[in-house]
Amino acid sequence: QVQLVESGGGLVQPGGSLRLSCAASGSIFSIYAMGWYRQAPGKERELVTTVTSSGRSNYADSVKGRFTISRDNAKNTVYLQMNSLKPEDTAVYYCTAEARSSWFDPVYDYWGQGTQVTVSS
Repeated sequence: QVQLVESGGGLVQPGGSLRLSCAASGSIFSIYAMGWYRQAPGKERELVTTVTSSGRSNYADSVKGRFTISRDNAKNTVYLQMNSLKPEDTAVYYCTAEARSSWFDPVYDYWGQGTQVTVSS
């Protein structure tokens, strides 16, 4: 089993910045892609960004140029730097990871518990 724990959410004014972190722990053999999703009240969960183990990333159009994903493979941690935040970025942000616990195990998708980001004046 792999556990993901997010941190760094909170309340920020429009135009401000936040940095989210997500650390993976547990029985980890290998972690492949990691990423962030978000879910705003009354809306479906949507992809924000992902990054492969080699560092290749992709972003939703709504966050391009404002958000940056990065990862530290040695620490099994992924980060999301969010700049120029807008009220419409308000959501619960979830960390995800594709990982396996041993060579013999299949790759599973794991999710964190979510962290609230609120952008408001």
